Amino acid sequence: MSRRREFEIAFVGLKPGVHEYNYEIDDRFFEAFQQQDFRNCKASVKLLLDKKSSFMLLKFELGGSLEVTCDRCNNNFPLELWDEFTITVKMVEEPELMNNQEDDPDIYYISRSESHLDIAGWVYEFINLSIPLQKSCGFEKMDGPYCNKAAMEMLKKMETNEPQKDNPIWDDLKKFKDLK
Repeated sequence: MSRRREFEIAFVGLKPGVHEYNYEIDDRFFEAFQQQDFRNCKASVKLLLDKKSSFMLLKFELGGSLEVTCDRCNNNFPLELWDEFTITVKMVEEPELMNNQEDDPDIYYISRSESHLDIAGWVYEFINLSIPLQKSCGFEKMDGPYCNKAAMEMLKKMETNEPQKDNPIWDDLKKFKDLK
């Protein structure tokens, strides 16, 4: 089975009820997408598809790890992934119109004539949403096993203990401060 078709689910022949799908995600999965802020992805995705007569509930459970760069010390460190996401897929006559009007990102519309559901985009999105915006080694003193010691010393050198002096550039503006 090709890599691309692996993420297409033929739901037409499925009986109503819960169906389970498991996927192993690595760096090759992300080659079809833009460059990522992480590497060495070893994620597992468990999808529980609950098929009903006119809609489907999809519950994605993510786990695994990947490697990111620390925002403080610029060293690479492993980050554990764990998250859950739920999508409701409804079958309608005009899915494009309904998708454009829908405000809830957890509801998606497809045509009643569709037979396959491509989940690759959701897997990509959910893995990226599982990564925090601020990535740090987790040690305030930067003394953890992944911290860059040279960066810690450089940050200490940049700290000054003397109080900040007022910048003379702003002195002329201070006279307008008390005007009413």
